[in-house]
Amino acid sequence: MTTAPHPRVAVVGPGAIGTVVAAALHERGRTPFVAGRSARAGLRLESEHGVVVVPGPVRTDPTEVGEPVDLVLLAVKATQTSAAASWLAALCGPDTVVCVLQNGVEQVGTVAPLVRGSVVLPAVVWFPAVRQPDGAVRLLAEPRITVPDLPGAEVVGSALAGTRVAVDAVADFPTVAWRKLLQNAAAGLMAVTGRRSGMFRRDNVAALTLAYLTECLAVARAEGAFLGDDEPQRLLEAFQTAPVDRGTSILADREHGQPLEWDTRNGVVQRLGRAHGIPTPVSDVVVPLLAAISDGPG
Repeated sequence: MTTAPHPRVAVVGPGAIGTVVAAALHERGRTPFVAGRSARAGLRLESEHGVVVVPGPVRTDPTEVGEPVDLVLLAVKATQTSAAASWLAALCGPDTVVCVLQNGVEQVGTVAPLVRGSVVLPAVVWFPAVRQPDGAVRLLAEPRITVPDLPGAEVVGSALAGTRVAVDAVADFPTVAWRKLLQNAAAGLMAVTGRRSGMFRRDNVAALTLAYLTECLAVARAEGAFLGDDEPQRLLEAFQTAPVDRGTSILADREHGQPLEWDTRNGVVQRLGRAHGIPTPVSDVVVPLLAAISDGPG
């Protein structure tokens, strides 16, 4: 593994999150190799700090990779992980670190079989970013990611040191990951209804959300997360105080007719609840609805 101050980096998946990290690296003179499904001349990030244009091209052919890189930032949606297998095979070697910038709590188990002995490091992404109609990405908050304080974390920290993306390495990563999972699970209700954050101000939706988050909390604790009894109420209040038109990535995917990350964000609670013998009555309704919205038939 390289000991250079700034590792060689590839970004796989130039969507909203991938564009943010690629732009953060580029504006510090560390333009990464960018790989995606569609050829593009470059990437454009817009924020309150101005515009960053990452020169292309976005690569679409894994055979163009000359040798493994030090760090792969995997930013494809969880539904697209298997489709990125050829890129991972080309970019990864035994000394590569793969940092998975995806939703969920099962990144390591999903990605590890696709890499050649590389270290797989999960991450929690804490910033909202949305793709604009013209293909540009709008960053809505200061970008920050959390990774476990495990081998590989130092490579991620070195790659992003001095950029606008802050990296936190924590000892109790499962608690952080499950806190984000609870937020994502509740956000799935927006995809079910086709509504934005304003819906959580309805009393009946608030009550449903609290019931859902309470069963998610029970599963999270069974999985080793240390989350307080007030976590459901805290998350509900965050939705209720957000701008009424604030969306979420799973709602955007529904609006654009894309497959939903329903299993990664919601199905996991139902599956692990069953494994632990924990009743999940809200999940038992929400998960089939999300699956049908995503995958059909009909």
